[in-house]
Amino acid sequence: MFTHKFSPSFTDTDALGHINNTRLPVWFERARNDLFRLFTPDLDPKKWCLILASIKVDFLGELFYGEDIEIKTYLGRLGNSSFVVVQEAWQNGKMGSRGEATLVHYNFADKKSMPIEGELREALTAHLIPAES
Repeated sequence: MFTHKFSPSFTDTDALGHINNTRLPVWFERARNDLFRLFTPDLDPKKWCLILASIKVDFLGELFYGEDIEIKTYLGRLGNSSFVVVQEAWQNGKMGSRGEATLVHYNFADKKSMPIEGELREALTAHLIPAES
């Protein structure tokens, strides 16, 4: 599991006084950088080999300005060429949001998916969580 901790900005809030729902997908993407580095260590877009297939965000409670947020990132599923990233936004010991993103290991020149193999698969496997029963 990867963790990313930060303080929300005032501009992350909305008129109701809590964190705006549009911020969570942005925060989740930012927190995926450690995972992205497994594929592209220097994060150079010219070497990029991932494509986003889908995202989903569930809002479980309010998050507020003035208190740190911790994003927990792990893998929920690892397939042949795709994987599901599960992320949670925590504040003061409570989960405020949970998201999932499906990413595909992708060759942009050939316009097709690539298998996840070898050391890369091993590195990703280390971040898998057990399936819920």
